[in-house]
Formats: sequence, structure tokens, C-alpha cells
Amino acid sequence: MKAGRGKLAGLMALVLLVSMMMPGMSLAKPAPGKNAPFMIKVVDSATGRGIPLVELRTTNSISFYTDSAGVVAFDEPGLMNQKVFFHLSSDGYAYPKDGFGYNGTAVDVTPGGSATLQMTRLIVAERLYRVTGEGIYRDSALLGLPAPVKEPLLNGQVMGQDSVQTIVYNNRLYWFWGDTDRPSYPLGNFRVTGATSKLPGQGGLDPDAGVDLQYITNADGSVKSLVPPLPDGANIAWVFGLMTVKDDKGKERLLAPYSTHAPETRAYGILMFNDKTQQFEPVADFPSKDENDWRHAGEDGLATYYEENGKGYWVFTEHQFPNLRVESKLGAVLDYTQWESFTCLAPGAQYDGANTKLDRDADGRLVWGWKKNTPMISQDQEKELIGLGLIKSDEPRYYQLKSAADGEEVQLAQSSVEWNDYLKQYVMIAQQKFGKTSLLGEIWVAAAPSPQGPWTKAAKIVTHDNYTFYNPAQHAVFAKDGGRTIYFEATYTNTYTDHPPTPRYNYNQLMYKLDLADPRLGLVPAQDGATAKSSS
Repeated sequence: MKAGRGKLAGLMALVLLVSMMMPGMSLAKPAPGKNAPFMIKVVDSATGRGIPLVELRTTNSISFYTDSAGVVAFDEPGLMNQKVFFHLSSDGYAYPKDGFGYNGTAVDVTPGGSATLQMTRLIVAERLYRVTGEGIYRDSALLGLPAPVKEPLLNGQVMGQDSVQTIVYNNRLYWFWGDTDRPSYPLGNFRVTGATSKLPGQGGLDPDAGVDLQYITNADGSVKSLVPPLPDGANIAWVFGLMTVKDDKGKERLLAPYSTHAPETRAYGILMFNDKTQQFEPVADFPSKDENDWRHAGEDGLATYYEENGKGYWVFTEHQFPNLRVESKLGAVLDYTQWESFTCLAPGAQYDGANTKLDRDADGRLVWGWKKNTPMISQDQEKELIGLGLIKSDEPRYYQLKSAADGEEVQLAQSSVEWNDYLKQYVMIAQQKFGKTSLLGEIWVAAAPSPQGPWTKAAKIVTHDNYTFYNPAQHAVFAKDGGRTIYFEATYTNTYTDHPPTPRYNYNQLMYKLDLADPRLGLVPAQDGATAKSSS
């Protein structure tokens, strides 16, 4: 609210303050008047839903960004009561060009008035809303519009959050993030922050609408550090690969592999969540990571549960693909020697280029399998072994992912894999590295009969122009329509680019949904019984 607008401004500010103090209360729309903002709503032409993260730029380069409802509260004092041209742009969406080639339109701006503009979605996935950060429904609040979440403006004093992990635990959905920005100082919380939310159908919001996050906070309402100082004295702690297992008394426990940094890597191990203190506590140390030790899921991997031969396992995407696992037993998780890799290396061998020893049976056939004391191979290493002729053209390969559209190689940086009831296969939401339009901003989808693959074809579903969208996380608990509709999010940030940060959105989580039946994906449900369903 700008200064100098008299009693009406003061009254609106008071109403806004009251709504912030009373979760769930929505603002009444202000009566049209000379001080009322002009509402611009940008919607998806196919669905009519508001599009978040659309830039509207005036001819003198003033930029406004739609909030999670797809609206902008426009109240530029010098531009009211006249026709104003807006350039419209948003990665993955397009507005038609006019006769001079400008993607935009002129709007008659009047206090209290409104205009709705349509954009065409070019990407397959649909952008829904921002999950974290300040001002998620900022413009909606200024316009007096209701918001679907209880805390639409500032929740837990969170300005930005990095790399989400979620898991169902104690009949709620638990959320954990890495580094978290705060309003009061440029340096924030670097020792894990968390929240919970009710499950859909059990009091939680429909995932199309949003997520009501109840942050784990300090007495002052700011997000709490969930990893206390550890013996290594490192300043930074991250958790990844969340798991639940039963302890010796049959009680379900929440575990997380972790790594510490100062900023160099210091330590690895396993943490257990204490329900009373609402913090993680160390329960196992792993050896320091080096080139010969691959048994770490505490950098940037996610976990999913599946069963094989009557045993339950947690499998991790620490190394781009799901090729690290451990049996779902407390003793196994805490003992790093029980962790296995999916590999074609001979037992005990290391990758050594042309001298690499591969596992072959008595008939000379290549053996891929889960093995202890043997590292996995990466996508690049598998490609090199193929090029060297060590893996023959007619032998199985698991990581040579290709674009279904043009056959080009898709190199992965990170992925999230979950069982899908609709396809009766495992679905991967994957982040590409070295994409055509951004280094780390392209997201793909693929399907395979087992968590470990083979992963062969993928379709691009999200794209960014010189912006990063990293560490995607698929939310299996949100899946709808028998698994046909799935939801995923990732961290939207200008890190690893030369692009300026997008106000409010930068370094925060954006939610998308995807229709797996979309013909552009080329995904076909497997025949019943063709795959083994996860029981997670």
C-alpha cells in the first residue's frame, strides 16, 4: 500500500493486517474508487485457470508478475485511467504477436476495473502455484480476493526454500527443505526446515488448489532448525532420501540420510526424527565419501519404497537414476555395508574405462543386478562402455535415455521415481542437464517396468529459458484419476544462470500437474501383471 492515500489507504491496510492475523479469513473486495487497483488476470486458454509467474511489462520496462491465482494488482499512479500496453511472457506459455511482432496487448486501465488475458500453454505439464515463500497470493490480497491457503502472504517467516522432500508419516504428509531464506537478514536457516500438512481426502486441500503448510517453528513463529549441531561442527546440514521403517518395538520411525558441509563436505550418515523434540538426531555415521565409496543417499537423492522377492526396499536416485537401495529394516539402513547398487560391474570391481571388468555369466552374457561392495555406473560411464564395445549393441542397457520425439540423448542431473497405478509402471520425473534452452531447467517424464529401469524413452514436459528448475520431487500421495494425473514440484532459481532473479518466485518451489494420458507423451499403460506393483 503506497503512502499518502489518506483514510481509505489506512482502512485497507488495517483489513489486510487483520486477515493476516486470522488464518483462513479472506479479504472483502474493495469498492471501486479512485484508489482501487486494476486487476489483470492471465489464464490458460485451455483450462481457464490462472497462470502463475507471468511477466507483464510496460513500455517503460516496469515489470509485474502474476501471483499464484494468475492475477496482478496494477496501481501504477502515472498509468491509471488510460490505455497501457503490456508485453506478456512466461516460460512454457505464449501470447499472440500483434502486427509489429510484439507479444502483448493494450488494456484500458481504470481503478477498480479488470481485464482477463489468455495465454496458450506450450508445455505438457500445467503450472499450478507456488508452494513456498512470501507473497504467494500477494496481488490477490491487494485486490481483496480469497486465497485457498490459510497463510497466503508469509508463512513461518519463509522467503525462499530449496529442494523439497516429502513422506507420509504419522498419518500426515511431512515436508523438509534444505537452505531457507528469511526476511530479517540475507543469511538464513541452513540446517533443514520442515512442515506438515493434512493428507488429501483427510482434511487436506485438493492438490489442484494448494498445500496448507504447518511449519515446525520456533517460539517467534520462524522456521526451526531441525538438525542440531553435530560433532563435526559443520555449519550446513542437508537431508535427502526420506524413509520410514519399524524399530525393534514395531514403532514406525522416520529416517533420513544426511550430509554436512562447512561449506566443504564434512560427514555422512543417518538421522532419526524425534517426534517429541521435532528434530532429527544422528543414529549412524557413514565413512567419508570418496571416489571408491558410493553408499551415500544424503546429497540430492529421493527415495521410493518397493518390494522384490518378498522383501521391501528403499531405492534412491542419488546417482541420477534409481540404482542405490537398502532393505527396509532398521538394522540394514544403519549398516552401510548392507547398501546395494544396481550395476553390471563384476563383483568388487571399480569403473576403469577400457579396463573395466564387467559381470558375465558362464555363457558370456552381461549380468546386471543388485550387488554389495560394488559401485553403480553412471549414465556417462554406461555410454562410454558402449562406445568401447565392452557393452555390445545387443546387450541390455539401462540409462541411455532418448527423446521420444527426435531420438536425441537426454542426460540427467536428478530424478524422482514412483509407482504409477494408471500406467502400471514406474514413472520418472527427471531433470535434464545441458538442455537446449537452459543448463538445468528442462523436465522430462519416462516410464519403466521396475525402479532400476531400463529407462529408454522420455518426453519433455517443462522448459525454461535460461532459468534453473532443479531437484524435482514427485508427490505420489497427490495422484488422482487412478494415477492418470500426477503432481510434482522443483526449485525455481536463477542459480547456474546469468538471468536476474524473478521477484518473489526465485529460490522457491513451483507445483505442476501432468496428465499421463496426453498423447504427446507417448506413454502406454502396461498389461496387467507385466510389472510388480510397489506397496508404498
